[in-house]
Amino acid sequence: MTTELRRLRNYIDGEFRDAADGRTTEVVNPATGEPYATAPLSGAADVDAAMAAAEAAFPAWRDLVPGERQKALLKIADAFEARAEELIAAESENTGKPIGLTRDEEIPPMIDQIRFFAGAARMLEGRSAGEYMEGLTSIIRREPVGVCAQVAPWNYPMMMAVWKFAPALAAGNTVVIKPSDTTPASTVLFAEIIGGVLAELGHPQGVFNVICGDRETGRLMVEHSVPAMASITGSVRAGKQVAESASKDIKRVHLELGGKAPVVVFEDTDIPKAVEDISVAGFFNAGQDCTAATRVLVHESIHDEFVSALAKAAAETKTGAPDDEDVLYGPLNNANQLAQVTGFIDRLPAHAKVEAGGHRVGDKGFFYAPTVVSGLKQDDEIVQNEVFGPVITVQTFSDEEQAISYANGVEYALASSVWTKDHARAMRMSKALDFGCVWINTHIPLVAEMPHGGFKQSGYGKDLSAYGFEDYTRIKHVMTSLG
Repeated sequence: MTTELRRLRNYIDGEFRDAADGRTTEVVNPATGEPYATAPLSGAADVDAAMAAAEAAFPAWRDLVPGERQKALLKIADAFEARAEELIAAESENTGKPIGLTRDEEIPPMIDQIRFFAGAARMLEGRSAGEYMEGLTSIIRREPVGVCAQVAPWNYPMMMAVWKFAPALAAGNTVVIKPSDTTPASTVLFAEIIGGVLAELGHPQGVFNVICGDRETGRLMVEHSVPAMASITGSVRAGKQVAESASKDIKRVHLELGGKAPVVVFEDTDIPKAVEDISVAGFFNAGQDCTAATRVLVHESIHDEFVSALAKAAAETKTGAPDDEDVLYGPLNNANQLAQVTGFIDRLPAHAKVEAGGHRVGDKGFFYAPTVVSGLKQDDEIVQNEVFGPVITVQTFSDEEQAISYANGVEYALASSVWTKDHARAMRMSKALDFGCVWINTHIPLVAEMPHGGFKQSGYGKDLSAYGFEDYTRIKHVMTSLG
């Protein structure tokens, strides 16, 4: 007996549509390794249609008073809250994430973030008007940029889509968003929910559009003549391709790319607490997080004790099916990602030691054991490159200067953390660490009010916060004669 696959569709100008040429891709449940749905493989005609819808809707959405956009976003947040169980089911089936953790750790912050940007919609203020030349008054207008082409990743399909559409819509832009080809389900459900709110309030349906597809679809979006801005969360390779494509007509670009977060543990830290928190921050979501605590630098005087405790914590951490309430994380997202993580472990140098894990779990789905690797050197592949899996590496350092050198000695610069009871040392480290975020005696918490974004090859632009909101606006100077 063959089970019929669910049919996901694009959402363009208020209508669910197949790809114009009928092409589809299979969507796989990572917990089983089996396909459960099909999604459109969108081409140029689909991108054209979505961009035309967003362009047509832009003037009316732009010209709304901010309070009306706020009202729409608040209703969207309420609708997400009311349909939370549907969103959880879609996300869990599409990613294999534990149902309980998705309910507790993703739905509440997503809804909070939409409500934050709903409030931000009414805070678009500039500097006060002034006379900087005799007889002339200058004012600043802060305006939406226009149509935004947005590409979301597969590690947090729901939340990263919120990070993109919420500030864009709040600022008065319209959106064409593409989910990853491996995780389109929750974003398509977003379209149904958001479309319903827009219709209820009488707003143009083209304000929010979803097109499914692959890298080529994303390239067509970024290179299209209509969008004024391209925003992507993804790999460094993808970010470079987007920046190159956007450069052809000087589009604004917002890039949130990879990470290789250093976790600097000094000799005076509370080892049990640090191990507990770091293991969760390293293994959560199977380590598929750009900010994951996966590169530990520990002072040589406590190395052995720390590694032993971390290996024990890894051995006690469970991965398993989405409906298992006793697991920290589910499978890796796809077969390619499982192969990538496995490859890093298979290629470990002789001086490395696998302290825990280092193997696939089961033969069904894409599960990988919580893994700790010690004995590593700064130039090892697994230290320099993003694994994006449940793998924590450990190196040692002798003093503060060496810790800073090792921590900053990678091409990524998104997030970091420092573990010490010495306040002055923590302040010195937070200044010296070349990362967009520095946590002290914690790792991975995020709040809507604070910016998230990195430096170097981790990209540029900020998500969340007023800074992220401003990224979706442009500044205009208006000068008027008083004569």
